[in-house]
Amino acid sequence: MSTIRLLSAPEARAAIADLCDVLADCVNGGASVGFMQPYGPADAELYWQSVADSVETGATLLVVAEIEGKVVGTVQIGAAQMPNQPHRGDLKKLLVQRSARGKGLARLLMTAAEREASRRGKTLLVLDTATGSEAEAIYPRLGWQRVGVIPDYAMWPEGGLCDTTLFYKRTVAD
Repeated sequence: MSTIRLLSAPEARAAIADLCDVLADCVNGGASVGFMQPYGPADAELYWQSVADSVETGATLLVVAEIEGKVVGTVQIGAAQMPNQPHRGDLKKLLVQRSARGKGLARLLMTAAEREASRRGKTLLVLDTATGSEAEAIYPRLGWQRVGVIPDYAMWPEGGLCDTTLFYKRTVAD
């Protein structure tokens, strides 16, 4: 059975080892999420420490999926915006360990993140994802609207340029 929950900063710090495993697994599986291969759990530690710091300041909402107490998936909402964008949040790094895929965790993570963002007054969410990736197919099924494609936006973790597709979604208050 899976559990989906929002982490506090101390909980995020306590989960860093699991979060590092998830990120390394996804990058090594080809996810274009900002890091290059080869990529190990130790490579992810500074990144997750900075995320935990951002959770502490309220700039980031960190939602995780756990199976038997182990984090196997995560998604973030960048909640800190410029003064003219208090209503907007940036969805970042939807990650599910390859061994935990096919259980509906991405949908559960997204639903929880969208709900929490809405509770915090974020009525518009945006994201970008690698064009042609497995992740790109998820978002339209969850009600996200495709905006367009930016060519050569980033690189695949194994090298080579990839396009990025932009999406948005309006949230609905509970």
